[in-house]
Order: sequence, then structure tokens, then C-alpha cells
Amino acid sequence: MTDNQTVQAYTDAWTQSIEAISELVTPLPEGSWNRATECPGWSVRDVVSHVIAVESELLGDPRPIHSLPRDLRHVTTEATRYLELPVDKRRCHTALEMTSELEYTIIRRSRALRNAKQMPNEPVRWPAGPQSRDIPYHELLRLRAFDVWVHEQDLRRALGAPGNLDSPAAQVARDVLLQGLPKAVAHRAGAPAGSTLVVDVTGPVEFLRTVRVDSAGRGSVDESISLAPDVQLTLDWETYMRLACGRGRPGSVIVEGDKELAERVLANFSVTP
Repeated sequence: MTDNQTVQAYTDAWTQSIEAISELVTPLPEGSWNRATECPGWSVRDVVSHVIAVESELLGDPRPIHSLPRDLRHVTTEATRYLELPVDKRRCHTALEMTSELEYTIIRRSRALRNAKQMPNEPVRWPAGPQSRDIPYHELLRLRAFDVWVHEQDLRRALGAPGNLDSPAAQVARDVLLQGLPKAVAHRAGAPAGSTLVVDVTGPVEFLRTVRVDSAGRGSVDESISLAPDVQLTLDWETYMRLACGRGRPGSVIVEGDKELAERVLANFSVTP
């Protein structure tokens, strides 16, 4: 694809996922907005608030003036504090207020994306509080498609409404999560030089990848087949996504090979902040 086609593909993936969120939560009764999700400390309302907050910040809206309570145990860093502030601000909002703001935010953000003048590689600000930095415009769109899809899945699991595991944004999520796999294996799990690990993922998004650790301890990932890997992990796509996003436990993973190394890898499998 050309750079412009890539930008459009990421935009389309984001659009499909954020509109799916709107369709999912619009008919919810008030009580369902308080259901817990797998995001620590966050309810359905909080996840939707986070999605609104990030898109609003990308639109240039000012951050709300608000003081966080001091008893939020899941807020442990400056980064989580930054993300929590607009979420906590909306905890008193009704279902109608939430769905109305989400719908309006989608309309505004979609218009902004259609009218955007940025070139694919043009540096733009990634709003992440103390971790804010400039990244290429196409990368911002990729990360937004990824983040919105992951939160769509958070909401679907909380509400018992599975779907879109094979959507365009799911393909984006696969690539984002695989990008972080070599570091998880080589650095955080401490896989020794010369070792190989295969992940065989089944389900709506199927793939097989091999992580190789070179003599300097650096990891890389490719699509080639390793006939005798030190570790092979077989799991379905939803399990892979949940583990890689820090949402699940490795109970439904089939492990072959070095069990100790496999345990270290699974303990360090999350690649999201």
C-alpha cells in the first residue's frame, strides 16, 4: 500500500471500532455502565470516558480541571494519573450524557480526520501526559485504531457481547502486539542467546511467528518456521490479545519445550503500557 492508503486503512479501522463501541453502549441501561472491566479500577463508563478523553485531546479540547481522589489504588504513576483525571471527571455522568458525548466526539473526530492535511510521516504530538512525544501521523492513527479496538474488546467481555475479533482493527492490533514480542522474550523474560520461541495462534486471526534471540541477546520476530524451538506456545487469538494487553492469565496456553522459560515469557507477555 502507498502511505496515503495506509493512512486511510488505519482511519477506516478506527472508524469501524469506535462506531462499534457507540452501537454497543447506546442501548445500555444505567446499571450496566457500572460493570467492571478487565482494566484495573475501570468500569464500562470509565473505558468509554477514556476513549472520549483521548479523542477530545487530539481534537485540541482543553483537559478538564479536576482533582483526583487520593484513594484510587490503581493510580500508581504519573502516566496513570494523567489518564485517570478525565475518566474520574465523568464518573457522575448519566448514560445519556455519556452516549451523547461519545456520538458528538465521533462526529467531530471523523470530520477532523477527513479534513486532515498532515502527510503520513509528518511529526504530530502523541498525547500521553509525561510520556508525550512526537510521532509520525500514520503511527498515531495506527495506535488509535489499536487502542480503540482493545477497549472495544474490554467492553464486549464486560457486557457479554463478543464480536469483531477479526475486524480491520484486529489486524492492526496483531501487528502492534507482535512488534513488542521480541523485547518481552529477550529482555524482560531473559531468554538466553541462541534460543527460539514459537507462538502458534489460532482462531479469527491466525498466525505463526518465531522469536529468535541473537548472540548479543537481541530479539527479532519473523514468519519462518523453527523445527525445534526451545519453547512453543499454542493459544487462540483472544487469549493472545488478552495476555499481550495485560488482560488475562496464561491458563489456556499449551506449552511445549522449556517450561521454566515459558513461564518467564508468559509472566512478561504484556507489551502495552
